[in-house]
Amino acid sequence: MNAQTSINPASVLAADPDWWRGAVIYQIYPRSYQDSNGDGIGDLPGITSRLDHIASLGVDAIWISPFFTSPMKDYGYDVSDYCDVDPMFGTLGDFDALVARAHDLGLRVMIDMVLSHSSDQHPWFVESRASRDNPKADWYVWADPQPDGTPPNNWLSIFGGPAWHWDARREQYYLHNFLVSQPDLNFHCDAVQDALLDATRFWLERGVDGFRLDTINFYIHDKELRSNPALPKDQRNSNIAPSVNPYNHQEHLYSKNQPENLEFLARFRALLDEYPAKTAVGEVGDAQRGLEILGEYTAGNTGVHMCYAFEFLAKDPLNAARVAEVFDKVDDVAADGWACWAFSNHDVVRHVSRWNLSDAALRLYTTMMMCLRGSVCIYQGEELGLPEADIAFEDLQDPYGIEFWPEFKGRDGCRTPMVWDKGNTYGGFTEARPWLPVSLEHAELAVSAQEANPDALVHHYRRAIALRRAHAALSRGSHDRVQATGNVVQFTRAAEGEEIFCAFNLGDTPAEITLPAGAWEQLGGDLGSADVAATVGTLTLAAWQPCLARRA
Repeated sequence: MNAQTSINPASVLAADPDWWRGAVIYQIYPRSYQDSNGDGIGDLPGITSRLDHIASLGVDAIWISPFFTSPMKDYGYDVSDYCDVDPMFGTLGDFDALVARAHDLGLRVMIDMVLSHSSDQHPWFVESRASRDNPKADWYVWADPQPDGTPPNNWLSIFGGPAWHWDARREQYYLHNFLVSQPDLNFHCDAVQDALLDATRFWLERGVDGFRLDTINFYIHDKELRSNPALPKDQRNSNIAPSVNPYNHQEHLYSKNQPENLEFLARFRALLDEYPAKTAVGEVGDAQRGLEILGEYTAGNTGVHMCYAFEFLAKDPLNAARVAEVFDKVDDVAADGWACWAFSNHDVVRHVSRWNLSDAALRLYTTMMMCLRGSVCIYQGEELGLPEADIAFEDLQDPYGIEFWPEFKGRDGCRTPMVWDKGNTYGGFTEARPWLPVSLEHAELAVSAQEANPDALVHHYRRAIALRRAHAALSRGSHDRVQATGNVVQFTRAAEGEEIFCAFNLGDTPAEITLPAGAWEQLGGDLGSADVAATVGTLTLAAWQPCLARRA
């Protein structure tokens, strides 16, 4: 394990109910992290065997994407049993062992709950579709056709085409915001909410520390099933769906984002509050109102603790002006809430490729992320600087990519196996043929190669995370207005009597900055921060250089 690792005893984990505030959370896509049994697919024992690597980064928690029983039409985001582990990934005993080992290493464990929809193979749906008068008949969103036989309204699926599918058994349509095989649960039914809260309690009793809530703003639909209005072309963007997807042509006024969702989140929060030091982060999928919804869902003590929107997961380059614009918006609509920032995850092109970042730029973005107000998610392999893998059409697994190929190649390019050993045929991930090919480009960036190189990116991540954890001003502090001047974004963080000035030159040419009045001392010298010791007034930042300074 890296010498810089600071491991907290497990007893500390339950002590701080606000541990999530400013936390760094490491996302694991279990199919692709480590295979322990030679079937080419990652699993829970594999994750457990690699927890030392994650702990060595200095992160606070892991978030594991779904491992529940599933037919895997959407690779685990189609759940057929919320309270069991799919045999592909192991057993409940394997999960318990993972939690115990993580806690021993000072890592909290968050799991991915998919509450808005289930698999069509879930026993609940099998019963619901059997007739119109069975005990679970209203557990899903069913509706009669219009007089001409067409769907009840114009709602669209984010995976393409209508959001309604005809079912001959009931002679009705059912709603699916995602795949046809992912019917939407009916949150207007109290029994559904109760059942999902029971499933959540099941995992709380097994010792999980929190939840990532998939598609949190999709839970509740308009009860009157009103059609969505068209969205003017100049208001469309591709933040949550590719531009070739007609989903972007609607203002999703009625198919999601309903005010009743706050009532369910209050119930969910009350359940979490029964247990010490638990948390939840919600994924807000909305291209127009993401930050506003983030503010609504995280304000006060009756919603989730934090949410992330897609502003920093977007395709457009993240320049200084955009960073300032996003934080101005957050200050306006979510001043009492809490954001969780990410540059990459399992649904978007890895940010190294998405923004075409050089090594120097990648390091600076990493440093900046660790200085932003909010919590942080980093995605497996991000600490290695893995670019998006190029997947041939015949190797694609993602139904989203298959549907919109070649204009949109889907999500497989960011889901390829983690690379551990440069000299291994499959990067140390497996001894068998993996479910997705291992990129040869990735193999050169394997963990073993980077650990042996003191200048490698993985060490930069450790140093940046350590800086964040060492200063309350960076992890939990307030900030003044985030400002952009040319390529430079700057702000000041403060907490517990400490004040830290942060400036980042997000450009490939030098830029001048003016330090705030007073005496300052350098922080982050090992991150390339400019030396302010002899500076009075102005300071020149080199291309892709930060300035981190603490008030003396």
